[in-house]
Amino acid sequence: MPLEVELCPGRWVGGSHPCFIIAEIGQNHQGDLDVAKRMIRMAKECGADCAKFQKSELEHKFNRRALERPYTSKHSWGKTYGEHKRYLEFSHDQYRELQKYAEEIGIFFTASGMDEMAVEFLDELNVPFFKVGSGDTNNFPYLEKTAKKGRPMVISSGMQSMDTMRQVYNIVKPINPNFCILQCTSAYPLLPEDVNLRVITEYQKAFSDIPIGYSGHETGIMVSVAAVALGAKVLERHVTLDKTWKGSDHQASLEPNELAELVKAVRLVEKALGSPIKQLLPCEMACNEKLGKSVVAKVRIPEGTILTMDMLTVKVGEPKGYPPEGIANLIGKKVKVNIEEDDTIPEEAIENLSKKIKS
Repeated sequence: MPLEVELCPGRWVGGSHPCFIIAEIGQNHQGDLDVAKRMIRMAKECGADCAKFQKSELEHKFNRRALERPYTSKHSWGKTYGEHKRYLEFSHDQYRELQKYAEEIGIFFTASGMDEMAVEFLDELNVPFFKVGSGDTNNFPYLEKTAKKGRPMVISSGMQSMDTMRQVYNIVKPINPNFCILQCTSAYPLLPEDVNLRVITEYQKAFSDIPIGYSGHETGIMVSVAAVALGAKVLERHVTLDKTWKGSDHQASLEPNELAELVKAVRLVEKALGSPIKQLLPCEMACNEKLGKSVVAKVRIPEGTILTMDMLTVKVGEPKGYPPEGIANLIGKKVKVNIEEDDTIPEEAIENLSKKIKS
C-alpha cells in the first residue's frame, strides 16, 4: 500500500483517500489581483482542493541576460522578458492577500517556488506544501534545501528521465518522506501521444512507498480522468477564465465548465474503481434471481440413481437449484428423491453433498 501523506492539514493523499485536485492558476491571472481572486473562487466552486500559483524572485530565477533579452511574442506583457515577468509577478503583500482570500472561502492555497528565495518566502507564508515545478526537479541543491524545510512536497517530472527521478527520490526520501511524484510532460498543449500515462504505473513500481500523481497539459479532461483510473492520487491541471486570453498557458488550461466536469468525472471514477474483491453484490441479486442458471435434469432421474454428466444440463431454472459451477461435485453422488426431466436439482436432493458453492 502506498504511503499516505497529509498534504494539507486534515487532507491526506494516497491509499484510499480521494484524489487531491490542484487548480494551477499559475500566471493565468494576467497580473491582475482581482482576476486572481476570481480564479481562486472559481477553483473552489468547481470542487478543486487547492488553488496554486507560481512565485518567483526574478533575479534569483533568471540571470541578467535572460531578463534583458527582447521578448516579442504575441503573449508578451513587456519589451523584454524581465518586463514581461515583472508584469505578471505578484508582490509578497499581494500573495498574503490571496492566501487570506483563499482561507476565507475555504480552499487550500499554495504556489510553486520557482527559485530558492521564492521557497524561503513560501515557507514564511506557511503554505501547506511545496510544489516543485519540472524546471527545478533536476536542481538537486534546490530540492535538498526545499526538502529540509520539512513541509510536504509535490514534485513534477517533466523533461526528466527515469534515472533522474530515481536520483530525486533518493535525495528527498531520507530528508523528507512526505512527498509525491507526478508524471508530467512539459509541452503546451500536450498531444495525447506524448502523455505516456504508463509512466504512472512505472513510478508506482519504482517508488512504491509514496503517492504518485499526474500533472497534465493536454486539452480536455479525458486523459486526466484516465490518470486517476490508473491510480494517480494527486491531479494538477492549469485553469483559466478564458482560453483566448493572452498567455502561452491558456490554451492548455481548463475553463470553469471543464474544471467542474473534470472534478465530477474524477469523483465518479473513484466510486467506480470500488473494491478489488470480486463477489456477488447485493445490486446483482435481482439479475441473478431472474437470469442466473442452475443444474437441471436432462432426463428423469429416479430415487437412488448415481448421477453421471449425461443426466445433467444447465438452464435458467425455477426454482433455483444447484449452481452450475459446482456441477462436477454432483457426479457419482446418489439422489435421494425422484427428479423429473427438466426440473432443477436442489442441493437437498443429493446424498452426502458438500456445502453448496457460493455464487
